[in-house]
Amino acid sequence: MENPEPMNLPLLTQPPTCEEDARWCHAVLDWTNNKWLASYADLLIAKPLQIVMIVLVALVIRWLLHRAITRLTLGNGKPPKLLSPLRERRGDSLTAELLSERRQQRARTIGSVLKSLSSFVIFGLAVIYALQVLGFEIAPVLASAGVLGVAVAFGAQNLVRDFLSGMFMLVEDQYGVGDVVDLGEATGSVEAVGLRVTTLRDINGTVWYVRNGEILRVGNSSQGFAVAVVDFPISHKSDVQKAIEVAKQVATEAASKEPLSKDVLDPPEMLGVDSITSDTVTLRLTVKVRPGRQWSVQRRLRVDIKRAYSEEDIEPPYPSGRPAHLQNPN
Repeated sequence: MENPEPMNLPLLTQPPTCEEDARWCHAVLDWTNNKWLASYADLLIAKPLQIVMIVLVALVIRWLLHRAITRLTLGNGKPPKLLSPLRERRGDSLTAELLSERRQQRARTIGSVLKSLSSFVIFGLAVIYALQVLGFEIAPVLASAGVLGVAVAFGAQNLVRDFLSGMFMLVEDQYGVGDVVDLGEATGSVEAVGLRVTTLRDINGTVWYVRNGEILRVGNSSQGFAVAVVDFPISHKSDVQKAIEVAKQVATEAASKEPLSKDVLDPPEMLGVDSITSDTVTLRLTVKVRPGRQWSVQRRLRVDIKRAYSEEDIEPPYPSGRPAHLQNPN
């Protein structure tokens, strides 16, 4: 009886062979003398090592970038280097401490964005390289990620708008900590500027949180200079020319002395009669002052001009406390 011919073994039970250029396969075969383990050496050893190297390189690059960004955001008593190429619009009324806080907060916020962006790019590239090592097709993955990103951005469009608006506000330095701003619905002093929300406190002490994406206009009273506008009404019986001369003289003297002299930038300008009604003649005077100091200057000038008018017998519009048409003719 002839021996039957040996049957072909299934593919999985046949001992695999190493290719000529498979160095890991030959190395594992020499170490273990296991052909099956050696044939999968590339998948079990080589590719995991490549992925580990990719992750390590990504972590090192991320650490170096974050360290560089941190060093750029630290001023050490000087303006942060990160703000050097950016425009800065600071008010002269800001103290050194407040100006330093404003710069540091601006630098930290921009630095956090740069750190997050660098981490996203580095780890994203690391994932792509790892998928390529594992033999995945990258094009479908990138297409799916793009569709998912569009869907997320569409669903969170308000958040994206707040984020982008905050970035442009910080880069352009439209306002900062310590500035007095008018944001439409809220007016007050800025306490914090973030990527999504601006925090300010009004004159009554109320804290307002305003989303950056909802800010359509910004009125900043703390940049460059401000103008103190002083209106003072007098009666029709008063000598208008005399009232103008007295007001201008008093304002000029007050602006040349402490405490107003440090806030006034130019001599007061008397504009003259601003309006005339049936009961009053309103005179207007303006003074160019340091930003944020217009209200203090206005209050002080009103007190001095009122005192001078009383001494010079320049009557207010309602000397008896009632409008002229309601006063007793007797």
